[in-house]
Amino acid sequence: MDNKIRLGIVGYGNLGKGAVEAIKQSPDMELVAVFTRRNPEALVLNEPGVKVLSIKDAVEYQKDIDVMLLCGGSATDLPEQTPHFASMFNTVDSYDTHAKIPEFYQSVDKVATEHHTTAIISVGWDPGLFSINRVMADAILPNGENYTFWGKGLSQGHSDAVRRVSGVKNGVQYTIPSEQAIEKVRSGSNPELATAEKHLRVCYVVPEEGTDTGAIEQEIKTMPHYFADYETEVHFITEKELKRDHAKAPHGGFVIRGGNTGQDNKQIYEFSLQLDSNPEFTASVLVAYARAAFRLSKEKQYGAKTVYDVTLGQLSPRSAEELRKDFL
Repeated sequence: MDNKIRLGIVGYGNLGKGAVEAIKQSPDMELVAVFTRRNPEALVLNEPGVKVLSIKDAVEYQKDIDVMLLCGGSATDLPEQTPHFASMFNTVDSYDTHAKIPEFYQSVDKVATEHHTTAIISVGWDPGLFSINRVMADAILPNGENYTFWGKGLSQGHSDAVRRVSGVKNGVQYTIPSEQAIEKVRSGSNPELATAEKHLRVCYVVPEEGTDTGAIEQEIKTMPHYFADYETEVHFITEKELKRDHAKAPHGGFVIRGGNTGQDNKQIYEFSLQLDSNPEFTASVLVAYARAAFRLSKEKQYGAKTVYDVTLGQLSPRSAEELRKDFL
């Protein structure tokens, strides 16, 4: 296919690796380069024609890349990286600190608007696909209540936050929904549920040698926006146990809205995901939104955007005629 959308990737962790695979499954796209903070020569990509470069070299590729996928973590990477790269490229990121999205949007919008780029923020499945379904359910069933459950699965954002704690060598975090709470919601009773009633967060942490594990546990459990409002367990394990028991990254969840219509009839709206690989699925969503970012930029729709600003047609590689014929 001629005139492919040219992509770059910043960061080559699990999400960056997933993005490489997603791009390979998209005939209308090609990967130009991966930019890393590590030594580029130490990163083996095994993708013919794709360059591995220092993150500092990205500025030299503004004419060669249509959209940059930002695959860093939300805790510390994206608040700095998205505004920086949005000054040079159209971007897509997966910023997922829900409470801070409004201020993140403002910081990115200012830069992208000034530099005539399109930056789609907070893309993935939550925020992202779940966000769309929360709005859809609310619009259809105004007399109702939204509920979101995550898991059982490994959370990329929360795992990244755990690994940022001083004294943590490595670690992962699992989100486990309450089956009792889910059944209450599915019954249509629209229960009032406190945050701690809906989920348990379980962390498996490999500490640095000689580190105060009590201090690590305290910092994790009191971390705002991530663990402070939840019942949280912290288990300390070895690097060997982490690799043996926690190598995969399954996840998923539910958006459920219970509402009443007409003659007090109960209606349940539910959207769910079951994922073998959280990062690979999230990366697939990022790549689809890269297509939209490219198209919005061509239309000179600059500034920060969210999933609410993108139509389904802009995500799809198919023509409008095909969509009407095969999917409508």
